[in-house]
Amino acid sequence: MSGHSKWSSIKHKKAALDKKRGKAWSKLSRAIIMAAKSGGNPADNPSLRLAVDKAKADNMPKDTIEKAIKKGTGELESASYEDVLYEGYGSGGVAVMCKAVTDNRNRTSGEIKKIFERAGGNLGAANCVAFQFKQKGVIVIASDKADEDRIMEIAIEAGAEDVESSEHIHEIVCAPDALEAVEKAITDAGIETQSSDLAMVADNIISLDLDKARKVMRLINALDDHDDVEAVYSNSTMSDDVVAQLGKE
Repeated sequence: MSGHSKWSSIKHKKAALDKKRGKAWSKLSRAIIMAAKSGGNPADNPSLRLAVDKAKADNMPKDTIEKAIKKGTGELESASYEDVLYEGYGSGGVAVMCKAVTDNRNRTSGEIKKIFERAGGNLGAANCVAFQFKQKGVIVIASDKADEDRIMEIAIEAGAEDVESSEHIHEIVCAPDALEAVEKAITDAGIETQSSDLAMVADNIISLDLDKARKVMRLINALDDHDDVEAVYSNSTMSDDVVAQLGKE
């Protein structure tokens, strides 16, 4: 099991708040700019295609998407962005990875370090926790869209490695190069997906009690809220009871 879905079941509710704060489109635009550096045609650039699909799913206007692509290819002037990966530890020694896109590495590094420290964690050196994670394709489906058995049958036949279900969602995990095929099999079956993305999934999972889950969630939320942060990953999970309690808070 990936252990990723316990966080997803809480974080998918938080995504709506990000949209209201006006941060979502800004982050999606930067993701498109970075992906377009490797080529501006989504048909030939899987990373760009994924970034564009996410932007469309978030109702980003077509001209905004096209402008971001042109900034990435250099047709339009843009800030000089770079990908930065931050690694560290949260409460109880939980491994945390944070992917950011920034035009000022020194500023972002200092701010990320403060976020770790304020949440009782520590920002570590490069590769201090990365070895515990592998890149995977992750597809999330709301639990009311189909039952677990049907999702399992379709996903595994299409090449997925694992399916984990909870009260709120089904989470499908697959190899990165199988993501498009698995998602297509799901949508061809008439099942709506909530999200489809490449993510860093931990090999080994730490189960958290309510107190530690609160602390780790505080760190993850604070990192998520940072303007430069694109994604946050952790090697922790929680019981459904802890998820339910956190969902009330």
